Amino acid sequence: MFTSVYTLFLLAFGVLPTLYAVFLAFTRNGAFAGVDNFLRVFSDYRFLPAVMHVAAYVVVWLISLLVFVVLLALVVQAIRIRWVSTGVRFLYYVPGALAGAASVMLWLFVLDPSVSPVAWLLHALGSESLVQTVQLDTLPIVLAVIAFWTGAGGWIVIMYGALNNISADILEAARIDGAGAWSTAWFIQIPLLRKWISYMAILSLAAGTQLFVEPRVLSQATHGVVPQDYSLNQLSFLYAFKQADFNGSAAISLLLLVVAVVLSVYFVFRGGLFERE
Repeated sequence: MFTSVYTLFLLAFGVLPTLYAVFLAFTRNGAFAGVDNFLRVFSDYRFLPAVMHVAAYVVVWLISLLVFVVLLALVVQAIRIRWVSTGVRFLYYVPGALAGAASVMLWLFVLDPSVSPVAWLLHALGSESLVQTVQLDTLPIVLAVIAFWTGAGGWIVIMYGALNNISADILEAARIDGAGAWSTAWFIQIPLLRKWISYMAILSLAAGTQLFVEPRVLSQATHGVVPQDYSLNQLSFLYAFKQADFNGSAAISLLLLVVAVVLSVYFVFRGGLFERE
């Protein structure tokens, strides 16, 4: 009873669209086309750059998320003054209330040296305009910063809750054995967070490969400095709604799904996500 509504939504908006995408990816004008749609996508001059852009972004995004979320959660958990800890967690969580497009709109002002509250930092980095700030070579870092600012707060709160579930007896035994704060974090707390870190990596990986809103808004704001085919999702969008090629669009989407599933399975087994204690 509890899972029935979720199951219906999963079938309607997850399983059925996926099966339809599989059908489109292997057909052309209603006839079976084998892997022709995939070969056409692979030969597109825009495909490989889009793959490299998404890969660079996901690497920067995942590494920064895994490292800084765990670190900040440990710092918050170490704060013993309750109202300070609560206030910090609330401040971390606030940016997550902004939707993707709204978050990017806010960051357009932050990244523009003419109006940015951190203009001094942008000038020190050699940026004199928004266009210079979002150049293609630095764009994965810019996008990762935006994504981190938006999504990290919720994960910090989750990791904080997981840290509070660690038995006080284990931490007390570590203190008796002479373990300091860093030793306790490295050898006890982080290993016990392994499942939660894997869970965060899986969901963040899925979100990262779906990169669309941020580069699209930046493309409009910079009048094409960020190309409209920067990410695979953008390229899939162009195939479907600019070229009326839904088969090629489905092929790109299916490739993204396969890559995300394979990497997610790796994180599941490496992180022991479904292991019983």
